[in-house]
Amino acid sequence: MTELKTVSLFALTALAEIAGCYLPYLWLREGKSIWLLIPAALSLAAFVWLLSLHPTAAGRVYAAYGGVYICMAILWLWTVNGIRPTVWDIVGSVVALLGMAIIMFAPRSG
Repeated sequence: MTELKTVSLFALTALAEIAGCYLPYLWLREGKSIWLLIPAALSLAAFVWLLSLHPTAAGRVYAAYGGVYICMAILWLWTVNGIRPTVWDIVGSVVALLGMAIIMFAPRSG
């Protein structure tokens, strides 16, 4: 799997997970409709399916995915919540993405 395809798949996976968790949050914390739980469940099912598409060991996928999730959560904070990331949010996201790249793309034997 190419690097761009891997990162894109991780980004889609993160969006599915974040949306799947954000919709129940809106229902529980902001009094929105309980019907939001239906697209939330579908989004979380998509999250699990997308994670399963990676051709490497599950533990490695989960560890690397965390780095992309951090970056996507900061982007969500900015685009959906309207809260501009701090310099430290950006630095942390870059460090997390670097960790993901090391885990996923480092040379391996056997």
